[in-house]
Amino acid sequence: MDLDRTDLEIVRHLQADGRMTFETIAQRVGLSRPATRTRAQRLLTSGAVRIVAIVHPAVKGLTAIAHASIRVDGPARPVAQSIAELAEAPFVTLTVGGHAVVAEVRAPDFGALATSIERLRSMPGVRGVDTLVYTRVLKDSTALSEPRGDLQMDEIDHRILAELQADGRIAFADLGERVGLSPGAARVRALRLLEAGVARVVALVRPDVLGMGQLCGFALTVEGDAAPLVEQLSSWERVSYLAACMGRADLVGTVAGESLPDVITLLERVRAMKGVRELTSWVHAELVKERY
Repeated sequence: MDLDRTDLEIVRHLQADGRMTFETIAQRVGLSRPATRTRAQRLLTSGAVRIVAIVHPAVKGLTAIAHASIRVDGPARPVAQSIAELAEAPFVTLTVGGHAVVAEVRAPDFGALATSIERLRSMPGVRGVDTLVYTRVLKDSTALSEPRGDLQMDEIDHRILAELQADGRIAFADLGERVGLSPGAARVRALRLLEAGVARVVALVRPDVLGMGQLCGFALTVEGDAAPLVEQLSSWERVSYLAACMGRADLVGTVAGESLPDVITLLERVRAMKGVRELTSWVHAELVKERY
């Protein structure tokens, strides 16, 4: 899908605030409100852009996170689709490399995380699971600041969040109807949750739309002090995710590039960095699930 400069401006505003009004966006990009709405709807209808609420993991008590690299017997897509049905797997992709499927797994604690990994291992078509347990997320383009600690949430609040996760721009009238509130009450509740930092409504954009058509994951084994290396990698715009972990590697991350040769160049730069002992990588070939 070809985007001009105005389309990209609209996308960037929606990335910052997925519920920004079309009137406000129109004023900022220099178009009429109808023209802005038409352009935004075209992006949403094409599937190039999705507007969703990202909910802070602490809201559901999901404090233990792991990266799972999965080997399969037979076709990989049915396995990936089965994993995507698991609530504890918010991110699943088909990959090219040493493993056919990569997933992120989140759980309330390390005991529950271990149970989830065992569930993966027992699924039909799964031959093995290599796990990296995150000790600290160092960079995340979808990260939220800590939510306000004094906020009390009930069942309706959680239902509101679920609706916003499915459609971040849902009208308050529709939201109220789905959760059993008036439009005004739904608006008050939703804004209260967003202002408290429980969730953030953003535009998730296909990398190719922004000229970053190739995503690649990498895992690093580090020699010596990792801090300078982490500082460098975190400052790279094309490194969208970076986490410290335990297991066969010390760091795991994601880079984006215009093409596969571009990604290879980026990975070569990483290999040449001081402190990198070993780098393994995999190409994210097809996104199966992304729901945070």
